Amino acid sequence: MKSYVFPVVVEPDEDVWRAYVPELESMGAATWGNTKDEAMRNIQEVAQMVIEELLEEGKALPPSVTVSDHPVVAVTV
Repeated sequence: MKSYVFPVVVEPDEDVWRAYVPELESMGAATWGNTKDEAMRNIQEVAQMVIEELLEEGKALPPSVTVSDHPVVAVTV
């Protein structure tokens, strides 16, 4: 099992929250939610799908993606 860590941007967009991974956005890693928490949950799911697709196709990951052979915990306060 590998863990992939990357920066995410979450920002208000009219009456919803927009979330995206800057270096993966052109590959579809962008979503939204009615709340900031919902947008964060959604971007995690979308980013996972994009990373899995890149790995399946044998494409290189962007340099901002940190890969660990161990589980990681991220805390954002």
